[in-house]
Amino acid sequence: MAFSKKKWILLPFSVLVFLGLVYWGIGKIQYRQNVMDVEEYEPISTLIVPEHKLTRAKYPFIDVHNHQWIMPIQSLDDLVVEMDSLNMAVMVNLSGFRGKILEWSLENVDQNHPSRFVVFLNIDFEKLDDPGWPEEALVLLEEGVKQGVKGLKVYKGLGLTDKDNAGNRIAVDDPRLDPIWAKCGELGIPVLIHSGEPNSFWNPKDKHNERWLELKQEPGRYKDPKNNPSFEEIMAEQHRVFRKHPNTKFINAHLGWFGNDLERLGKLFDEMPNMYTELGAVLAELGRQPKTARAFMIKYQDRVMFGKDTYQKEEYYTYFRVLETGDEYFDYYRKRHAHWKMYGLELPDSVLRKVYYENALNVIPGIDRSLFSGL
Repeated sequence: MAFSKKKWILLPFSVLVFLGLVYWGIGKIQYRQNVMDVEEYEPISTLIVPEHKLTRAKYPFIDVHNHQWIMPIQSLDDLVVEMDSLNMAVMVNLSGFRGKILEWSLENVDQNHPSRFVVFLNIDFEKLDDPGWPEEALVLLEEGVKQGVKGLKVYKGLGLTDKDNAGNRIAVDDPRLDPIWAKCGELGIPVLIHSGEPNSFWNPKDKHNERWLELKQEPGRYKDPKNNPSFEEIMAEQHRVFRKHPNTKFINAHLGWFGNDLERLGKLFDEMPNMYTELGAVLAELGRQPKTARAFMIKYQDRVMFGKDTYQKEEYYTYFRVLETGDEYFDYYRKRHAHWKMYGLELPDSVLRKVYYENALNVIPGIDRSLFSGL
């Protein structure tokens, strides 16, 4: 049967459409074969700007947030060599634990490098319903200070996962804990307290969540609102403790999880003179807002201390660069914490000294001040 004139006209057009779709499909297949996950994407910037890469701090510093889990048996000589290369004068080990492990840690420090390490102890708050509470915990603090302990470290389990004997969540401001906070004030030792997690961990795990990559790599960090107290609830509990115990110095870990809202953090400083903070694992928050962060660090220069958290020598370099230089658009050391770039704050020397060591000397008792003489 002969084609109509209309069909003859449409045939070439149909062929062109078909070929176009084939071409488009092949292109899509080729793209899909080469597509990469966001975890793999590591573009090299073509930006040419001045660089001042640092491997050593300008001033000796005290790292108030570190964890050395095997301090009772590790070689402190090897660790001190690395500390010297970074210009780290003193490391605070928050993971002193208690009992024999605490004793062995203190012995290792005393016998090898007594001026270079500070040890905090840890209390098991889940014993608050057991016979002997709070007396035994208070004795633990008193005896620990006699042995050389310089502070109490509170882990994030308090307020999130710690439970009493009835199976109920122990709130950060549970009144059964009041004797602990008061005793620390009486003994003159600070409480470095980690409460909650970044606010984004409670948000939906979707394309709008800037911590999506971290939640993908570390799914256990997600805080399902159905099963967890809210971020604001935990923060309110913590702040009520600070207000209730004005004679105790609290070091609010990780910028209090308000590194992304420095105005709010500043208001807390204004309200509570017994609250301090540190930079452990949250440097990326400052590095992405250099103008605001620089102004904040200058205004509250007496309240912020240097902290790193997980020990990894090369990662300190980024801290030095953000705090000391005016460099632009450089990488953070851990992509899941910051897929954005860093900018230097170029802090004045007077502020650097306070952040690096002066504030810690004023908050943590018994640190050897001769390590910083002549600066």
